[in-house]
Amino acid sequence: MVNDSSERLTTVFLALADPTRRAILERLAHGEASGTELARPFSISVPAISKHLRVLEHADLILHRKDGRTHRFRLAARPLKEAATWLEHYRQFWEAQFDSLDTYLLATAEEEQDIDDLSSTS
Repeated sequence: MVNDSSERLTTVFLALADPTRRAILERLAHGEASGTELARPFSISVPAISKHLRVLEHADLILHRKDGRTHRFRLAARPLKEAATWLEHYRQFWEAQFDSLDTYLLATAEEEQDIDDLSSTS
C-alpha cells in the first residue's frame, strides 16, 4: 500500500501508536484470526474494530483474505522488521551515549574519591 521507505515507517509507527492496534497485532502473532475473533476481547463496536483493521492493513502490518463471508487476518512481518531495523540504529546510538556517560561518571567519582583521600590525610 505504502511505497516510500520513510513514508512506510511513518505509517507503521502511526499504526503502532494505538494500544488497541498493538493488542490486535499481539493476537495475530499467535496465528490467523477472523474479524469477529479479533473484536471479542474489546469493548468497542465492530465498526471501530474494522477501522483499526483498515489502519493496520494500510500500514501493511496485516494481510487479509476472504473465506466465504468471513474475513481472516494474519500478521505481516516485513514492516515490523523494517521498523525494528530502523530502531536498532538508534538503540546503538543511545547505548554508546550511555556508555560514555557511565565512563564519565566513573571517572568523576574516582576523582572525587582521590580529592577526599587527599583532604583526609592533610
